[in-house]
Amino acid sequence: MSADDLLDAVTFDESGLVPAIVQDAATDQVLMMAYMTAETLRETLTSGRMVYWSRSRQERWVKGQSSGHTQTMQDVRLDCDGDTLLFKVDQEGGACHTGYQSCFYRRGTEAGLVADGEKVFDPDAVYDAS
Repeated sequence: MSADDLLDAVTFDESGLVPAIVQDAATDQVLMMAYMTAETLRETLTSGRMVYWSRSRQERWVKGQSSGHTQTMQDVRLDCDGDTLLFKVDQEGGACHTGYQSCFYRRGTEAGLVADGEKVFDPDAVYDAS
């Protein structure tokens, strides 16, 4: 399937975004959820590097550009409604900016949220605090 064929099949929301769920290709662990525009989706499909849209910064975001913790696309799927993408990636380093392997490292319990994920890097050592 070409990039154009997939882009034609995707339904972007009123903001021009589509959710992208990201799984580790080797383990199937859900790593993160982010958003993509048509442009970042096209760039991902043509380059193999995961490129997202940061809603908080309102800018294009290449995963790993500042941390070195990159994602390389292995597979892409589109849900039945055409409004959510699922990517399987090769993850280099941790996916979460907090230092965990996955952004879904907290589990709800009767006692509240419990961190039970694997911390794989120190975010203070990776990201510039300024």
